[in-house]
Amino acid sequence: MKIGLIQYSPVWENPKETIKIIEALITSVDLSDVSLLIFPEMSLTGFTMSSKIFAEEIDGVSFTYFMQLSRRLKKHIFAGIIEKDEKDVYNSLIHFDNNGLIRVVYRKIHPFSFAKEDKNFKAGNETIITKVNNVTFGLSICYDLRFPELYRQYGKKRADVLINIANWPVARIQHWDILLQARAIENQCYMIGVNRIGDDPFLEYPGHSAGVNPMGEILNLNFAESISIIEIDVEKVKTLRETLPFLDDMKMIK
Repeated sequence: MKIGLIQYSPVWENPKETIKIIEALITSVDLSDVSLLIFPEMSLTGFTMSSKIFAEEIDGVSFTYFMQLSRRLKKHIFAGIIEKDEKDVYNSLIHFDNNGLIRVVYRKIHPFSFAKEDKNFKAGNETIITKVNNVTFGLSICYDLRFPELYRQYGKKRADVLINIANWPVARIQHWDILLQARAIENQCYMIGVNRIGDDPFLEYPGHSAGVNPMGEILNLNFAESISIIEIDVEKVKTLRETLPFLDDMKMIK
């Protein structure tokens, strides 16, 4: 399976202008044999704490755009949306299938309290595994990456690929690189991280979107505003887990 990692600098709190950037990117690359496109956290706004202003229900600009895009391209899409559910607002990762339908919603379990995200967004409380072409994906967002117990739940369920979409800054990018590798190694699966690039009024972001294979080897590391395409082979996940059945020895994850 080929997967497109879409790395760009969203226009701060301006979904309509950000859409123009995305459209230019997706027309610059041959995506004909790509099955899944993955966008960064809060894909159209950047990492804003103005949650009440940009919160959306299903008829919002982000939902509408990604539904239409997945339908137009006939591809699955993972995108970050500020999601409104009645009175609550979540930092969410939405899986749109290749017919433009919502397959699953993952709500960020660990809001970034250092940036007061926990004051502006409600925490999710459940892991989410979704499927694309019989490949299983465990979902997560940004700060979640620092909490290995979340990914061990996915490892216990034998997810083929772990996903993290992020707005991860320059100051701590070494942690991002190392943690992506660690999550892949400890769960014997692919780990894919999609980060933004550029800057917002507060921070700079270096990209470093990457795929990591089950042995912890980096498949790519993207430093530019571009779409990088990686290819995964889930048979390698199955073979490694059978040859080195380390996951069978987990004792503290129920």
